[in-house]
Amino acid sequence: MKDKTKKSSSKLALTKSQVDSVIHLYSNGQITEAIGQINALNELYPNVPLLFNLLGACYKALGQLENAEKMFKTAFTLKPDYAEAYFNHGIILKGLGRLKSAVQSYEKAISIIPGYPDAHNNLGNVLKELGMINKAIASYEWAVAYKSDFAEAFNNLGNAQCDLGMHQLAIKNYHKAYSVNPNFLDALFNLGVVNKQLGNEKTALQTFKKIIEFQPLNTKAYRNLSEIKHYNQNDLNAIKKMEMLLTNSSLDNTNLIDLNFALSNAYQDLNDLDKQFKYLEDANMLRKKLLDYSIDNSKQLFSTIKKMFNTLPVAKNKMSSLQEFKPIFIVGMPRSGTSLVEQIIASHNKVHGAGELEFLSQILSQLISDDLSSLTKDNFEFIYEEYISKIANLKISNKVVTDKMPMNFRYIGFILSSFPEAKIVHLKRDARASCWSIYKNYFDSKGIGYSCDQSDLATYYGLYSDLMVFWHELYPNQIYDICYEELTMNQEKETRKLLEYCELDWDENCLSFHSNKRVVKTSSALQVRKKMYQGSSEAWKKYETYLKPLIEGLKSY
Repeated sequence: MKDKTKKSSSKLALTKSQVDSVIHLYSNGQITEAIGQINALNELYPNVPLLFNLLGACYKALGQLENAEKMFKTAFTLKPDYAEAYFNHGIILKGLGRLKSAVQSYEKAISIIPGYPDAHNNLGNVLKELGMINKAIASYEWAVAYKSDFAEAFNNLGNAQCDLGMHQLAIKNYHKAYSVNPNFLDALFNLGVVNKQLGNEKTALQTFKKIIEFQPLNTKAYRNLSEIKHYNQNDLNAIKKMEMLLTNSSLDNTNLIDLNFALSNAYQDLNDLDKQFKYLEDANMLRKKLLDYSIDNSKQLFSTIKKMFNTLPVAKNKMSSLQEFKPIFIVGMPRSGTSLVEQIIASHNKVHGAGELEFLSQILSQLISDDLSSLTKDNFEFIYEEYISKIANLKISNKVVTDKMPMNFRYIGFILSSFPEAKIVHLKRDARASCWSIYKNYFDSKGIGYSCDQSDLATYYGLYSDLMVFWHELYPNQIYDICYEELTMNQEKETRKLLEYCELDWDENCLSFHSNKRVVKTSSALQVRKKMYQGSSEAWKKYETYLKPLIEGLKSY
């Protein structure tokens, strides 16, 4: 009897009102009720692709991505030309970290409906995450070609162009995004950031002020503004406004972190050390909590890396092709002078400064997590090929390329085994100066959780120092140490020695590095636009009474 009912009811057609009822529940956040209604409809109307697509959307809203993935897959299995189901499937796969499969789903959706701007845009996002920047740009260009007022896609296009150093094109697309949708302030924010990175302080300042006018709760704008603006007594009302925002219950910890850093910067300008440090401590306390950081994780990572290099592994062969890139890796603790040194080297006419590349971390994450007891030549060949292919995607004309990711000091063994011809420039700076600068600056990276606590910071510095001793012993005379303080005191002498190590001819432009208009995406973006100056390594002394846990922990260094 039951089977007969199902058979006869399956001939009935799902009505628009029934679908609208489900969508109404979904739109009002009544997800569980929507799922119940869909399941009831599935009993009456089995194998309807639309119902499975809706069910997938509901599971997605509940964060049940595995169930959502199954539903979308069922939808397009029942209906092979169901572009929307493939599109939704791509979203879920990206959320699950299955990026290559997500690409396939988006491409399938586009093959069914070539003029599918959202699919082109999302495909671009996944390709960008995979490091395929040029292909991502092509996808974004298709998205805006099919939808001329697609603000998000114009903004994404600008972001991808920034990744390739095409900053003037990026600025045009940010402007385009904002012009087609004046409420899309993400584009305006990115305009502020890129101008800040280019050293256009006045333009960046005006941009962040404009964002705050439109969005008084945009805490990222306050923080970025505080990194450019010099506050004085005329700004006390603006400072009080930020302090009032701290009591706004609608703001989450991320917002509060932004505001506390902004206030710390403001009170630094006003020379109110007590308030500066109070807000700085609050910012770092909240950030450590948000990141859920434990110094034990860093200890484990360093131990694992050293274990993998207990004996000197067999390195790959040296490069045979003159067409290959010649990397210069600039490493050290953050805020040790790596941005300055890259700016100097990148001012050379034969060098491209690529900035802080995350390529090595991306390539090595799986290798290190596997905790291999031994490393082979094949491992290093793989690292080499993957890294070079990612560099090639940047479309760089110069063959000498700097990679200024400070934290690559952890991977020196992998670098010298994969790139026997690579140059390693290691920045050394007064430990107290470097650590104080780390503690007081905001970092976007989630991998710098140790910066949020003075004791953790001192312990991490110890781990770094110990690992550098390990690398120097393992690779004698293959790591070039440069002292930040020596560089600032003897600019030309140290610059000549640096270029000689990098096997670069002398170039006077390296002495006028501050005139280089290249984009700098670090917290040193404004400092490297200025001439060499001395004394920054003494700045910590002003805060000595506030830094007792840090200074005590650094006594050995």
